[in-house]
Amino acid sequence: MNGIEVLSVAALLENMPEEGLVRGQVGTVVENWTPGVYEVEFSDDTGRTYAMVALKAEQMMRLHHGPVHQAA
Repeated sequence: MNGIEVLSVAALLENMPEEGLVRGQVGTVVENWTPGVYEVEFSDDTGRTYAMVALKAEQMMRLHHGPVHQAA
């Protein structure tokens, strides 16, 4: 998964019942622990955090809120 950095917005790609999370929930990357492992914060619409989990890059998908320009 390319382009993951702190403050990237990402969607969870798998259910994590032990954390109370389901596929598709959206979180924010808040830390890069090691290559390919990130701390992701999940919060509600009021900004209250309801989960903080370490995820591997393959467990999430970076979301984009605008055009993405890639070199040809």
